[in-house]
Amino acid sequence: MSEMDTGPASSRAIKLYYSPGACSLSPHIVLAESGLAYGIEKVDLKTKKTETGADFFAVNPAGYVPALVLDNGEVLTEGPAIVQYLADQAPAKKLAPPAASFERVRLQEMLNFISTEVHKSFSPLFNPASSEETKAAARALIGRRLDVLEQKLAGRDYLLGDFSVADAYLYTVLSWGRLVGVDIKEGRPRLGEYWSRVKARPAVQQAMKEEGLIK
Repeated sequence: MSEMDTGPASSRAIKLYYSPGACSLSPHIVLAESGLAYGIEKVDLKTKKTETGADFFAVNPAGYVPALVLDNGEVLTEGPAIVQYLADQAPAKKLAPPAASFERVRLQEMLNFISTEVHKSFSPLFNPASSEETKAAARALIGRRLDVLEQKLAGRDYLLGDFSVADAYLYTVLSWGRLVGVDIKEGRPRLGEYWSRVKARPAVQQAMKEEGLIK
């Protein structure tokens, strides 16, 4: 169990900048799963200020989460890169296959699919400027991508067989469905059971509590 440290002078080796329920929940879950010591700091994505009043653009010039600050001052951005880095820092947890293995390529394949085909397909649904026609097309596209995932889960509890960083990412994205009128479970029993299975993991519960998403 990692201790949560949100102070500006954190002694933790790793600090995650996050926004509650955003895609930064994915590396937050991975941190909780990893057993690594970490701190977190909330970001207001509208003002681009952190909860300590710092300018988030100074951390990530792109202005979006997640951003992971290491003890040597290096900053990592982009969720798929961050979760693989974290997995490699805790190899005993087996959150990712070994680097350079074919199984690692399969993980990267899945992370890319989630990022480009599922995650990005939700964007029009969160954009207030999107027309109803655009939103309907986005929901239809998401449905087709979810059907692909339903098939991939045949005979498996998790995307790659055992729990991996890909599951932390997919769970995060699937959680947005209820916010934008996408029913991930309708006609997809495997995906519904999968979502509940991931949600029940202690590390997922821990990360969600630390973000104030659940009590």
